[in-house]
Amino acid sequence: MDLELTAEQRLITATVRDFVERELYPHEDEVERLDEVPPGLAEKVRAKAIAAGLYAANMPAGLGGGGLDAVGVVLAERELGRASYALQMLVERPSNILQACEGQQRERYLLPAIRGERHDCVAMTEPGAGSDIRSMTTTAVRDGTDYVITGTKHFISHADVADFVILFAATGVEQTPRGPKKLITALLVDKGTPGLEVRRGPACVSNRGYHQCELVFTGCRVPAANRLGDEGRGFDLMGQWLGATRLTVAATSVGRARRVLDATTEWAARRTQFGQPIGRFQGIGFRLADMATELEAAELLTLRAAARLDAGTMTGADAAMAKLYASEMLGRLTDAAVQTFGGMGLMAELPVERWWRDARVERIWDGTSEIQRQIIARSLLRPHGA
Repeated sequence: MDLELTAEQRLITATVRDFVERELYPHEDEVERLDEVPPGLAEKVRAKAIAAGLYAANMPAGLGGGGLDAVGVVLAERELGRASYALQMLVERPSNILQACEGQQRERYLLPAIRGERHDCVAMTEPGAGSDIRSMTTTAVRDGTDYVITGTKHFISHADVADFVILFAATGVEQTPRGPKKLITALLVDKGTPGLEVRRGPACVSNRGYHQCELVFTGCRVPAANRLGDEGRGFDLMGQWLGATRLTVAATSVGRARRVLDATTEWAARRTQFGQPIGRFQGIGFRLADMATELEAAELLTLRAAARLDAGTMTGADAAMAKLYASEMLGRLTDAAVQTFGGMGLMAELPVERWWRDARVERIWDGTSEIQRQIIARSLLRPHGA
């Protein structure tokens, strides 16, 4: 197996890293302080990302996107992951669910999202239905040529700045050998549609400036023409999206971990105690060695999953393993970084405490670590009929 990057892949990596260091790093402290990305700054970063050809890298070139394959997208996500989430998400990668758009949907949603004119968010999670998607209570009831939506979604990232929502709602029930299961349908809902209220959610310790929101639908009427795919087949679209987003979490975790390791190594080389750099002490040096080894393992696992996606052989377990290991690796590395920096690791003067806080959510969103382990375990047991 060839593990060396091609010249094109090295160029992608270098280009995105240069953009992140020049255009995103300088604004991290401001965003952290304000818990906001000022609108003018957001427009400026988006414009520069579009001019640099970095926008919508995950979308087909024939539609105006970057046309990167899965490995290329992972490499780009890895470099973007070095920066704070609120800023790196301005270099947008529209949801791959939008590729299911047909007819006028492409003109109203897909193509404007690729051009950076409109921005999407995905609404799946509910107060009583996080990991258990089939238990969602938000409904979309057909009424003539419309769907009438009622229910609440929460922890919806980016909804406060999105122009439209990719909503998953229950539209019926099917009987299965394991009992009744809800049929899930995907709908496109424009911000400002009567009956839709977007509220800022509670303050979160992770990823300041990148907000999670609550969406309340009260008799919200949406044309049936806004349905994505067939009625009741939204679960299939959801599965495709989750596979891609789990690779994104893995890749961004690897990128952030690389930045953490670099900073920790430099600190261990410069900070002296008892007449020598602290990295010379076995307790610190061995910690750095473990951090580096775990990081390399997470990166290889992530790239392998992406390569399998390109080959059409990636399984749910492949994506789950990458997401599980990389997100938990990042948690361990940021904790080790705080320990190495000592008291300064907890001071807002340095970014270490921010990396530590931000890392915590990676083990929760887009499927908790427990859900990833369940997916992996089932893949192991299934061939044995269990």
